[in-house]
Amino acid sequence: MAVLSKGLALGALMAGLAVVPAYATETIKAVVIDGYPARALWVKEFTNFFIPAVDAKLAETGNYQMAWQESYGGSIVKPKGVLEGVKLGLGDIGIVTTIFHSSKLPSQAIAAVTPFVSADARAVAQAVDEIAKEFPAMQDEFAKQNQVYLATGVVLDTYQVFSTTPITSPADMAGAKVAGAGMNLRYLEGIDGAAGVRGGLTDFYNMLQTGLVDKAMLWSEAAKTFKIAEVAPHMLSANLGAVNTKTITVNADYWNSLPDEVKIALQEVAVMYRDHVAALAMERASESRDAYVAAGGTITEASEADRKAWAEAMPNIAAEWAGTLEGKGQPGNEMLKAYLAKLEAAGYAGMRDWTVN
Repeated sequence: MAVLSKGLALGALMAGLAVVPAYATETIKAVVIDGYPARALWVKEFTNFFIPAVDAKLAETGNYQMAWQESYGGSIVKPKGVLEGVKLGLGDIGIVTTIFHSSKLPSQAIAAVTPFVSADARAVAQAVDEIAKEFPAMQDEFAKQNQVYLATGVVLDTYQVFSTTPITSPADMAGAKVAGAGMNLRYLEGIDGAAGVRGGLTDFYNMLQTGLVDKAMLWSEAAKTFKIAEVAPHMLSANLGAVNTKTITVNADYWNSLPDEVKIALQEVAVMYRDHVAALAMERASESRDAYVAAGGTITEASEADRKAWAEAMPNIAAEWAGTLEGKGQPGNEMLKAYLAKLEAAGYAGMRDWTVN
């Protein structure tokens, strides 16, 4: 699988800047929004990678330059408000957290409904994005929200379970209150008495600290960034799987006003950003685990038997997802099979065959 080396593609783009015209003939304003703070991995890399890469591409001809206005951390919208914000034109480009919008963006849940298949963010990002471009359903969902789909990104290596008390197997989650977001709350349905409590990444620290929940499902890099070891010093490495949660979209009215050269630059860089962030998430996974331990956390590896038992105890949420899409006239079953086939071709077979009821 071809994955861009960190900084390589961007460096190549930047290398030619000295030979292009000093001034572009037209300046185009772009307001970028996300409700998450600038320190969040995908936001930080939008600033450090996406924007310079677009600028470098446009500088090759000198016909256009972008005037970027970045608005993060709730300055325009909260984390759950990006989809609506871009729809209304509060932002021209948005980083939409799709797990908050299961009813409006059901197709985007394809990785979330297939846990225990692949913990490789790079493989999942590529497979989901290919499905989005091979099947119109995903892009049509965004079109209904007055948005143009650019690319789907994966910003986490894999979901794990973080706990305020020692945890050595999924059985230790019985009767617990567990923070999660979107579809991953359904992973708890196979665990006796476990209750999911909906929350956002920025809420989990306080939810754990105040005792609102006992445990939370998130990924290692986020646990490091948001200092989860301080409030949940026990981690069960269950490798629930990498999940696509971020999609780069553009307000449709704004998109229609853009020159083709700018559109092409945004589309090409969105794919580069997809692979860059996924690769970076994987690179940081190991160091984030080390940082969690250094901050006082302990990590226990779930056994393969426990992981398989957990997967098989869940309802077949993938089949339910596909059936719901089929009921709306969309090829849910075909999308599911195609997605899992892409991962299998990349070397990832799941603990359970989600295409079989």
